[in-house]
Amino acid sequence: MVGMAGLWNWSAAGRIEPERVQNALAGALERAVSEIGEGPPDALLCDVYHVHGEFPTLIDVYLAPDDLAEETIASAVAVRLGAALLVPDDTLNPFRYVCATPDGGLNPVHVDEQETDDGVERRHLRPCTGSDPACAAHAGCHGSRWKPAGARPGNAG
Repeated sequence: MVGMAGLWNWSAAGRIEPERVQNALAGALERAVSEIGEGPPDALLCDVYHVHGEFPTLIDVYLAPDDLAEETIASAVAVRLGAALLVPDDTLNPFRYVCATPDGGLNPVHVDEQETDDGVERRHLRPCTGSDPACAAHAGCHGSRWKPAGARPGNAG
């Protein structure tokens, strides 16, 4: 489909009901959002399910627009939900994310992950400082456009 990037995968702090997530996403994108198999044919598809951990609401957005920055939309959704969202960043580090905060901020962070039968649980959110063991275990934190908190004055992470 022209103008569509594919898939966004986010995790939200707190247990948030699917309809609330879909409404926040619809407001941020100013277009219809529905569950898979429901809604108008041109609606953005959004699947919401729950696991345990500090970010128990998992959000999959299908047919995501490619003309908008994912982090920008995640930030707008985080504000609407009043909950932090974890968005994959531009590194190959599987434990590093950009955290979209309820105040609209975007900060690089690390989390610990555990695979469960229900999905990936994320815990122990902390700023990416460049010296976190997760930074040392995987290359890329300093090469990211989301620099570690210690690399930029005023970035609290």
